[in-house]
Amino acid sequence: QVQLVESGGGLVQAGGSLRLSCAASGRTFTTYAMGWFRQAPGQEREFVAAISRSGSSTSYAESVKGRFTISRDNAKNTVNLQMNSLKPEDTAVYYCAARWVLYSDSSPRDKYDYWGRGTQVTVSS
Repeated sequence: QVQLVESGGGLVQAGGSLRLSCAASGRTFTTYAMGWFRQAPGQEREFVAAISRSGSSTSYAESVKGRFTISRDNAKNTVNLQMNSLKPEDTAVYYCAARWVLYSDSSPRDKYDYWGRGTQVTVSS
């Protein structure tokens, strides 16, 4: 069982930056790939970024590639999402997620097992 708690959301002007953090409980953090997803009002939840259990592999949605960076600190059981050059269309609730992978070092885009409660990001124009 993994519990995930997001922080760092807020209101920012277009072109600005925010850094989201996710703290994970448990002693097996390195057996999980980690991901960020988002859900805007009236829309389905969508993949944003993922990072492999070692941190050596990452993947991004095309809409955020070059603007967002995912990273993790396995010593602190945290995963971060640095968001730069934010756009109004980035406005959404952002969710941290964990997928049990054991030894695989992939950065998957789906089939996540655990989810946080989300943090609101609002980008004003």
